[in-house]
Amino acid sequence: QVQLVESGGGLVQAGGSLRLSCAGSGLTFSSYVMAWFRQAPGKEREFVLAIGRSGVSTWYTDSVKGRFTISRDNAKNTVYLQMNSLKPEDTAVYYCAADRVLSTAVTGAADYWGQGTQVTVSS
Repeated sequence: QVQLVESGGGLVQAGGSLRLSCAGSGLTFSSYVMAWFRQAPGKEREFVLAIGRSGVSTWYTDSVKGRFTISRDNAKNTVYLQMNSLKPEDTAVYYCAADRVLSTAVTGAADYWGQGTQVTVSS
């Protein structure tokens, strides 16, 4: 059974930083594109970042470029989301997702999803 478990969310002041982790099990982690999505209250879930299987290639949405970084450690079956210079509009539940295909991973139709972790940025 595939599981993705996010951790690291919490409450932080604007301008602060958080690092989220997503640990995978039950899948050949290195075979999957990993992505982070977020969903703010009253809004649709949106793509944030993705990273290729080897960790070399990454994709970002414009609103987080220069502030958020995605990385992965295939030996630990874990993907990370480093969030710096956080803004109140970054407040959302953050989800990690896994799919073998990039186009599916970044469009919200990934095969596997975590349960989400809440990030709240106070002004």
